[in-house]
Amino acid sequence: MSFIQIRSNDALDINPPAGDQHLSVHGSNWLWAVTAVYILSFLGFFAFSFTARAGELVFHYIYGFALLVGSVSYFAMASDLGWSLVATSSNLDEGRTRQIFFAKYINWVVTFPAIVLALGLLSGISWATIVYQIFLSWFWVLAYLAGAYTATHYKWGFFTFGTVAWILLVLNQWMVGRASARRVGGSAAGVVHDYSVLLGWLTVLWLLYPVAWGLSDGGNEIGETAGFIFLGILDVLMLPVLAFMTMGMSSNWDYNKLNIAFTQYGRVPVASGQFPEKNTATATVPAIAPLAPATASAPATATPAGISAERPEGDALADERV
Repeated sequence: MSFIQIRSNDALDINPPAGDQHLSVHGSNWLWAVTAVYILSFLGFFAFSFTARAGELVFHYIYGFALLVGSVSYFAMASDLGWSLVATSSNLDEGRTRQIFFAKYINWVVTFPAIVLALGLLSGISWATIVYQIFLSWFWVLAYLAGAYTATHYKWGFFTFGTVAWILLVLNQWMVGRASARRVGGSAAGVVHDYSVLLGWLTVLWLLYPVAWGLSDGGNEIGETAGFIFLGILDVLMLPVLAFMTMGMSSNWDYNKLNIAFTQYGRVPVASGQFPEKNTATATVPAIAPLAPATASAPATATPAGISAERPEGDALADERV
């Protein structure tokens, strides 16, 4: 008697698809596999957070939350949930429709800014630049989402706006971010090298996202299953792989020097405006010793003008006789 039973994928029976281009059973099986990768990656990051050096958890928090959101998003898509039926722009005369999974864009609207934030902290760019890059990533994803829900060829206008935002984002990361990483890293070339490797890996993958969108939700040249295989591979290589690359490289980084030791000391009471995690040398002012208290003395007596306060020897002898 076999104790192992292969359970069939009945997600499409419980949540039936719709439209002319819809998710297939094989596509759902692939999405379940990607869901498992995300869940295992999240559990791995959660476990490694207990062994982080000196409580350096900022990257564990960022990537861990993004992996959790990705797990939920891929669970929804594998279950054939989180979609809308939209008419395809290339076949309007035939009235064909396509499943558009908005859960995919929910994943991106969290994943892209999380990676931007992690790389921004590593490079040492200003908070204003980090916010600027995060808004560019949001604009990119939301423009593609608007294009996916547009049933006419005007969707390519949204695609153009989103791609321009992506170009601005990548240029800013390479020009401003790399220059800041070189300045923050100082003589240690490791930070600049690691930042360049991580950003190079991300840039190559981001080059393929406009292509994947143009073939799937944009141009409807490939079906939902083929589109999910293309984008699923990109998502796995982008977030889980990049997250573990960051964790492996971070063991060589000086969090205090990079000024990212946010979680090392927690909410500690601070005196004199000095924060422990900002381990910078500051000029110290030598402490001034308190003045010694004045000793009590006998009250001085007033002497007439022109008469010396010192007593003559004769008076002293007279006192002794008395």
